[in-house]
Amino acid sequence: MLVFWQEKLVLLALPKTGTSALEAALRGRAAAVFESPPELKHVPLFRYNRFLKPLFGVIDGDRKLETMALVREPVDWLGSWYRYRSRPELVGHPNGTSEMSFDDFVAGYLEDPRPGFANVGSPTKFLSNGQGKRAVTHLFQYEQLHMAVDFLSERLGVEITLARHNVSPARDMPLSPDLRRRLEVDCAGEFDLWESAHRAG
Repeated sequence: MLVFWQEKLVLLALPKTGTSALEAALRGRAAAVFESPPELKHVPLFRYNRFLKPLFGVIDGDRKLETMALVREPVDWLGSWYRYRSRPELVGHPNGTSEMSFDDFVAGYLEDPRPGFANVGSPTKFLSNGQGKRAVTHLFQYEQLHMAVDFLSERLGVEITLARHNVSPARDMPLSPDLRRRLEVDCAGEFDLWESAHRAG
């Protein structure tokens, strides 16, 4: 998470949406950088509102900070997690996915409760106000990252060059039509959230 105090903007880091690259490019420009532990780097909106927003209000109650995030197409987002958890250092770990198919991973995500390997959170929960309502000020699609970069470049008055970070291993990820339909029904809110984000066209 990055805080741009003068520009009244907070960049929330929903995992697997390119925010590590943005943080690497802008860490020297930010007033505050939350990068470790992961619970601080990836603070969801409802925890930001509960714990950090009141603190910032104590510092300057008149400085209303807007929030910003990126969101990824749900199947692609799950695919990124699947590939990330197939990296060599997780071979043999209960959360490793190198020995399972993408169908198995998505099926696990649809279970309640989710098994550890598929317990990767929820973009709708991450970006909600705690009452199930999306409340982030500026939301962009990961697939059109250039729009988020243009927004930040204009807002911060800087030129932004991104490098690749946290690149996951390449894997084939066929998903059966039945599981795709189940995902679209059971996680309809995730697809609606992605559709609601800023994009060209």
